[in-house]
Amino acid sequence: MSLTDPTSFSTSELSNRIAVLRDNIRQITEQAASQSGAADEERNSERLAQQSDELDLLLKEQERRLNK
Repeated sequence: MSLTDPTSFSTSELSNRIAVLRDNIRQITEQAASQSGAADEERNSERLAQQSDELDLLLKEQERRLNK
């Protein structure tokens, strides 16, 4: 899955997307804690990695905008 181009977001869209990703990560973490099994763990791990990568990208863009 490709990551979103953070420069395409307005500042408010960027903030909203960051909030959504943080909530997604929280939900995935909660799901992982309540599930068992290798398939569930692998799927949650992949989802968590993807969401975390996108969050990192958006946070870097937000920081870049703040430091202009």
